[in-house]
Amino acid sequence: MPYNGASNGSGGGGGGGASGGGATIVVSEGPQNKKIRTGVQQPGENDVHMHARSTQQQNQQQALMNKSNDDLRRKRPETTRPNHILLFTIINPFYPITVDVLHKICNPHGQVLRIVIFKKNGVQAMVEFDSLDAATRARENLNGADIYAGCCTLKIDYAKPEKLNVYKNEPDTSWDYTLSTGELLPKPPLLGPGTAFPPFGAPEYHPTTPENWKGAAIHPTGLMKEPTGVVPGRNAPVAFTPQGQAQGGVMMVYGLDHDTSNTDKLFNLVCLYGNVSRIKFLKTKEGTAMVQMGDSVAVERCVQHLNNIPVGTGGKIQIAFSKQNFLSEVINPFLLTDLTPSFKEYTGSKNNRFLSPAQASKNRIQPPSKILHFFNTPPGLTEDQLIGIFNMKDVPATSVRLFPLKTERSSSGLIEFPNISQAVLAIMKCNHLPIEGKGTKFPFIMKLCFSSSKSMNGAWNNATSEGMIEKENDVDSKVDIYN
Repeated sequence: MPYNGASNGSGGGGGGGASGGGATIVVSEGPQNKKIRTGVQQPGENDVHMHARSTQQQNQQQALMNKSNDDLRRKRPETTRPNHILLFTIINPFYPITVDVLHKICNPHGQVLRIVIFKKNGVQAMVEFDSLDAATRARENLNGADIYAGCCTLKIDYAKPEKLNVYKNEPDTSWDYTLSTGELLPKPPLLGPGTAFPPFGAPEYHPTTPENWKGAAIHPTGLMKEPTGVVPGRNAPVAFTPQGQAQGGVMMVYGLDHDTSNTDKLFNLVCLYGNVSRIKFLKTKEGTAMVQMGDSVAVERCVQHLNNIPVGTGGKIQIAFSKQNFLSEVINPFLLTDLTPSFKEYTGSKNNRFLSPAQASKNRIQPPSKILHFFNTPPGLTEDQLIGIFNMKDVPATSVRLFPLKTERSSSGLIEFPNISQAVLAIMKCNHLPIEGKGTKFPFIMKLCFSSSKSMNGAWNNATSEGMIEKENDVDSKVDIYN
């Protein structure tokens, strides 16, 4: 028969089936929903098997649900609650960070109890204040600030510990200010007094409210003066303002020729307007790079003088401020078309021209022009040789004029190009180009910059009247000639 069994529960209460060996459909009843199974079943066994299997599946599902809930509880991110201990992350720590430095910048916002510095992941520190209000004031006023102009940027978060343990007072690692000041007062800081900060001592404290709290005055060149005896890696001063209200020291450069441009060529151009720290080309956006300058003033100069300038044949670059305040180091940069790395560090480069106030004062901030000044070239260099050098770099010049030699150490002069776009390309390709000289162990590093004149005669007259000829050669006799 095609069907053998109870129908709608009206008969066959035992769930009997056909006596033959063929497949049957067995309908069983019970307190649970009806279970329909196919296959050969022995009378009375179906309910037992179904109940055991259902119980096993329920147990497995419950175990999985419990495990999933436990995993969610473990993986749920913990929100960092406000705490009287702050975690300081120092970004681009160009100068040494000591407990004296941190105490000096934190003390105006509240009484500092303990400081611990650790360098496992870069340079970080924990600062314990006497109250949550003091820690909140410090975080609101210092987060995003530069300890020194253009470097040592502070990123401040609330820490998790309830108390810092200081086992030994060390100026470079940790200090406990709750012990007797006579025994543990640190040595006087080498940084000199800051004009914006009072001497050590507990100031008056009030609850943090918009009505009664005004942020501490900020030093116009950073929170502190640059340390003496350390050659700075950036020069131009920058006034700090809270994040979101001022531009940082990183800029975007668009429109670069992705087939020929690289980090060194871009450095050769932007270094005329300030120190360069890092350059990174973007892999996802061809012809786009990010440049970290020494400070926002240098970025402003680049935007003012280099934005929308023509480069080469039909090219044009655009420059704008970036939302980022710094560029992170790229450990494994991808290779550009010319097989050079897409990221390069320039903080320690001798080709930066604003490394000291004296050196910075010798730079002339000029917009691009078709006439370039060249200096730091071999004293025996001829005009034809110089034209040949630029021809080899595919940036032919129209005329060259050498200044009279005032010293036998190097030569200088003027070189003119057909238009501004070719002059800009010449800067990118030939600035800091090594040129061999007779009788010298190391090559001369030719340096280029834009002239303020629109014609060779005008540039010559300006250089003569301003003492440019003497000054260029005088500079060569004082600065390092070799790379």
